[in-house]
Amino acid sequence: MAQTASMQSTEQHRGKLQQVTWEGIDEPGAYVDIATGDLYRIPQEALLKGSSPLIRKESTESALFLKVSSSPYVTNIEARMVCAENNVQPHF
Repeated sequence: MAQTASMQSTEQHRGKLQQVTWEGIDEPGAYVDIATGDLYRIPQEALLKGSSPLIRKESTESALFLKVSSSPYVTNIEARMVCAENNVQPHF
């Protein structure tokens, strides 16, 4: 029974993952930089309209991020599993 639940959870991640640029992140969640494997946890408070951004990323290159979870508080192991399923090397 536990194995079935685990398999269903894993299958839910396949084919539905969103890739966005840093500027395109407009929903809370956990995002992995595809190039570096760094994990960013973006809570709802960081996305409030009309306020100063709580998280700022400065770079000369445009990066792509993979949304690994809608929850910014996803466990590291689950986020790593999603990365592995999508051929992204995690560095967290």
